[in-house]
Amino acid sequence: MVAMVVVVLGGLLVVEAYTNAAFVPDNRVTPGSQREVPSSVVGGGPIVNVGAEGRTQSHRLPPRTVALTFDDGPDPRWTPEVLRVLDKYQVKGTFFVIGSQVVRNPEVTRRLVAEGHELGVHTFTHPDLAALPQWRRELEYAQTQLAIASTTGVRTSLLRFPYSSRADAYTDRDWPMLRQAGELGYLTVVNDVDSRDWELLPVEEMIANATPDGTAGTIALWHDSGGDRAGTVAALDRYIPAMLERGYRFTTVSEGLNQTFAAAGVSGPVGGHTAAPLDERLRGHVLVGAVRVADGMFGVLGVFFVLVGVLTIGRTLLLFVVAPRHARRRRRRDWSWGSPVTEPVSVIVPAYNEREGIAAAVRSLALGDHPGGIEVVVVDDGSTDGTADIVAALHLPNVRVVRKPNGGKPSALNTGVALARHDLIVMVDGDTIFEPDSVRRLVQPFADPRVGVVAGNVKVGNRRGLIAKWQHIEYVIGFNLDRRLYETLRCMPTVPGAIGAFRRQALEQVGGLTDDTLAEDTDVTIAVGRAGWHIVYEESARAWTEAPTTIGQLWKQRYRWSYGTMQAMWKHRRSVIESGPSGRFGRRCLSFLTLFGVLLPLAAPVIDLLAIYGLIFLDRSDTVVAWLVMLALQFLTAVLAFRLDRERLGVLWVLPLQQFVYRQVMYLVLLQAVGTALTGGRLGWQKLRRTGDLRVAGRGAAG
Repeated sequence: MVAMVVVVLGGLLVVEAYTNAAFVPDNRVTPGSQREVPSSVVGGGPIVNVGAEGRTQSHRLPPRTVALTFDDGPDPRWTPEVLRVLDKYQVKGTFFVIGSQVVRNPEVTRRLVAEGHELGVHTFTHPDLAALPQWRRELEYAQTQLAIASTTGVRTSLLRFPYSSRADAYTDRDWPMLRQAGELGYLTVVNDVDSRDWELLPVEEMIANATPDGTAGTIALWHDSGGDRAGTVAALDRYIPAMLERGYRFTTVSEGLNQTFAAAGVSGPVGGHTAAPLDERLRGHVLVGAVRVADGMFGVLGVFFVLVGVLTIGRTLLLFVVAPRHARRRRRRDWSWGSPVTEPVSVIVPAYNEREGIAAAVRSLALGDHPGGIEVVVVDDGSTDGTADIVAALHLPNVRVVRKPNGGKPSALNTGVALARHDLIVMVDGDTIFEPDSVRRLVQPFADPRVGVVAGNVKVGNRRGLIAKWQHIEYVIGFNLDRRLYETLRCMPTVPGAIGAFRRQALEQVGGLTDDTLAEDTDVTIAVGRAGWHIVYEESARAWTEAPTTIGQLWKQRYRWSYGTMQAMWKHRRSVIESGPSGRFGRRCLSFLTLFGVLLPLAAPVIDLLAIYGLIFLDRSDTVVAWLVMLALQFLTAVLAFRLDRERLGVLWVLPLQQFVYRQVMYLVLLQAVGTALTGGRLGWQKLRRTGDLRVAGRGAAG
């Protein structure tokens, strides 16, 4: 599904880029020989018809006849203004349209035909045709015809090359294009006079440039798109009556050509509109639909880009305001939760096949310095690797081992809580190592009787690999820094399974832990918050955990977390409409989870997509600058988080690399979790393979 989405989005971005002329070569104005161009073309009129075997016919308009031609439209702003002036003097014009503009401005195009004006092909993307292969030139003409056919039901035989001027300017570089155009049935049209309105000249100069000598018939070049055409409109409003006063009459290119033939008493190629065949209209509908879908998708990506930007900047500003204030308050000398908490503590360790790290974890817990004493209850949940025997062999007096059939982590935790002797309960993963003072520090917030749950500070203990370093950064920024914000706003969604403390009363009030979700820690945290208890973060209580070291293991872990979090959000969805503590907590908590836990990560790939698009199709320097600004924002957030957590900054050298692999893995994990949630799939417990490779840094010297 993800691959299909990527392919479709990639295809639509290519369509968008092509429609926006990202693939067209720049115009090169180079002097060229005219040896291959027939003299009848170079010295002839502005309308050229190249027949079989290169035989040419060159035509001019009758004397005192002006054909107003307009290039580069239709434009939603300026074409109607030009039409207003033409209608004022009952004049018809010939509009050489760009196919992509026709697709994007169908109403204006239909109006041109309905009001009797003439259309001509000016290619689909306005490239320098001489720099394109023959098949690509033919495609440019055909796509423009399809756009016209789909929009208006007609086709045209008139063609004007982009960047063309007068007939005497044709070079050998242009001759193959003229021959190909003739073979395809087109009359190639240039001009006799050029207003040069594209230079934004004064009105008087435009009029002078477009005025023919004597009484010669003329094709005058103007533009109805490509920038500010206010001067063009003003010049036309004076040019038309001035030419009428000189005895000129206005016509379209095809009508003027027919008048030339009639005056000479000969027959010749007749331009103008003809009805487009059904198959051409149908193919045109497909082309127009593809471009409009691409435009719409690009617009949606733009909305997501703004959403990501607003959410990212908003979250960053919140963190920069709230987190330092939270840290300063905790570091004041007079700060305390209340009287020191010296009540005994029960530590519950659910364990399933944790032989690699269980001994070190249990020792770190049993030897803690909490003055009230620590009871450690290890609940072996049907392990098959001798986990329980390893714990029993430690012969630690304050450690009990309970063996039970495999029933899952919530079942093991509930069993431990039921057997625990004390009312302050700490829950710990079987791969986690505590510092000697972690339990003591973790339970101090219970001096406040309103506190029901305490989250500790989780640290990555195996930081030697690149993947582990990325997770270390993520833990410090995305978890621990966020918890300062969540505590301040009273909407903490998750107390980590690696280090969390509960009042027994709070657990009993919500019915303990359940297996309704795969994120039992998030589920029970939200339940306790809805019950009205305060949930706080104690950053000085640190626990060291082993992070996954391979992409596969990381994927399994984050997939479970993401899916479990969505399950918990769905389970507690009714809290957003409830009153009282449940509603207050639910609205804040679920809103933050939705915005920053689901929408922001889901929309974040837009940054990467548009960065790639910009590097390939847009201004590379602007794209690089924008990307560096986003990276700088992340880096500043990382520096803040590391300073507050008293971590060394040296590891942040891997932060730029995180943008190219780690973030993409997280996108895909979340997409898979969303897909599982939408399809109603069920996901079993996914046990991670542990190595026991944990190193605990000293307090204040982590790195």
